[in-house]
Amino acid sequence: MNHSILVVDDEERLAIVLAAALEDMGHAATAVGGAHEAMQRLERERFDLVLTDLRMPDMDGRALLGEIRRRWPETPVIILTAFATVRDAVELVKEGAFDYIAKPFEIDHVAATVARALRLADVVRDNERLRGELDGRYNLGTLVGDSASFRKVIRQITEVCETRATVLLTGESGSGKDVVARAIHFNSPRRNQPFIAVNCAALPENLLESELFGHVKGAFTGATANRIGRFAAADGGTLFLDEIGDMPIGLQAKLLRAVQELTFEPIGANRSQKVDVRLIAATHQDMRAAVTEGRFREDLFYRLNVFPVRLPPLRERAGDIPLLAADFLRRLADSMGKRITGFSPAALSAMSAHDWPGNIRELHNCVERAVIVARNPVIDLPDLPQDLFSNVRRGGREGLPQDLDAELERIERDFIIDALQRANGVQVQAAKLLGVSERSLWHRIKKLDIRLARKVAE
Repeated sequence: MNHSILVVDDEERLAIVLAAALEDMGHAATAVGGAHEAMQRLERERFDLVLTDLRMPDMDGRALLGEIRRRWPETPVIILTAFATVRDAVELVKEGAFDYIAKPFEIDHVAATVARALRLADVVRDNERLRGELDGRYNLGTLVGDSASFRKVIRQITEVCETRATVLLTGESGSGKDVVARAIHFNSPRRNQPFIAVNCAALPENLLESELFGHVKGAFTGATANRIGRFAAADGGTLFLDEIGDMPIGLQAKLLRAVQELTFEPIGANRSQKVDVRLIAATHQDMRAAVTEGRFREDLFYRLNVFPVRLPPLRERAGDIPLLAADFLRRLADSMGKRITGFSPAALSAMSAHDWPGNIRELHNCVERAVIVARNPVIDLPDLPQDLFSNVRRGGREGLPQDLDAELERIERDFIIDALQRANGVQVQAAKLLGVSERSLWHRIKKLDIRLARKVAE
């Protein structure tokens, strides 16, 4: 990777020679003769590293370091200093300089110190990029929907983000509980701390206990080393306990203490460990029924149910389907490098008529499949998965059709007749409504034996 380095020294010949040496190492180096000129360059350009002399007239290296730390804190600074002022350079390292190089110096020493500083700069930049991606992915603006039921969810999330209250997310599988949990974390004061997720239904009881609380070496057969648990890993941040309703009853007592006191013992340990963790739990189960049936501890339920948020299934927010589908289409088309601009009215009508038992996850999969197979800029009915029509809500039909071809033909006929009625029988306008060419519509009308009048009869 080609890095950009700024060399600052009032001995301009030394600055030029050092910049040339850095360029021989494969870097892009710029030499300037003072701190004021360095500040002007930093305001105009981005540098991955600054090497600056300590003793300079007007503005010295200490003052320059202070300005860089204040305005560009992600940029590492290496101090160049004469041997007699090494003690000052050590103090500057404590104030935030990456390291110092004593004059006269060996180029090999410079190369090694610069390499270490640039590795740090790369890590910081990658972390910033990932953080930006996470913030962009989980900011509240990415929670798509305008239905009354989903606006209520957004309002609840906004209310609870800034608190440290425990949140219980309930809703059917695929309704977006994981995304909402992450949105709560990344819009909270803990956003810069860890977000740790555990699926309580994915592991048996003995493994889940070790996963949550960790263990010490020798605690059980196979425990060959100490292991930190998810509670400890989430210290300072958020712990997301997904599918909490499936947690074994035997483990719930230990979890209750951890939730109440934020204290636990790793398996095999004889000393308690305290953590500062914000808890978010999620389940698709009816937790009150689980408590009544003895499958879930009542005291633990009330500890988790401090701030309940119910995520509505997609069938209860059908008006959000076009918005969600358009959002998925934009992201998926960009990632696949395909130029797809939208959905035909027929495709949107078909998606709006579907019950979506798999909720948002199923809709995402449907759009992804359509993007893969689509050959035109607009996704049309044939691009959608054919099983999408197996339980549409038309005419009170439920379950699988007896004849899939006949059912699809009936649906296509309904869409065409509906478009022709809206267009008063004008095929050009009806074709535009359906997102197909006039020739394609004519062939479909002929294939389905739809009889046309000046105005199509109902």
